[in-house]
Amino acid sequence: MRTHARPADDLIALLGPLLAAEAAAEAPGTGAEPGDLEQAVWLRLLERLRRAGPPADPPLWLRRAIRAEARRIRRTARRETALTREPADAGRHDPERLALVAAHRRALRDAIRRLPGRCPGLLTALLSPRDPTYRDIARELGISQGSLGPERSRCLGCLRRLLAAEVAAG
Repeated sequence: MRTHARPADDLIALLGPLLAAEAAAEAPGTGAEPGDLEQAVWLRLLERLRRAGPPADPPLWLRRAIRAEARRIRRTARRETALTREPADAGRHDPERLALVAAHRRALRDAIRRLPGRCPGLLTALLSPRDPTYRDIARELGISQGSLGPERSRCLGCLRRLLAAEVAAG
């Protein structure tokens, strides 16, 4: 005998296909994977359900949430700068500048080591000076090449949150 589904299960069944379609449409403009957008919106929905209950118009709420998440990702990408890229013009042999670059690299590598799961190995491989291909990294880590992109996005998100929290606390 089947028990009655919870309202959240009904909402997930209703919104799943719409969320997948919306995420697939928004992802190319953000540089994020559709799965990452979906995951972020599911988390927002769970937080919403816990805090205020289900939205009055779930499809409308979902469309707004996916667009807000896409805007957040685009804003974050615009603010980010590469920590390993050095300006071509400025004094490359300036001792103070070299010390600062080395300190930034140490801080980045230290933060990467504190990440959960496979993230430290993956990001370390991606930052390797030998510049390995995705095929090389997948072989080295023992994971499929197709999962590297989504895994990289998740790991960079974890790193972004870790560093943001440290900057805010510092």
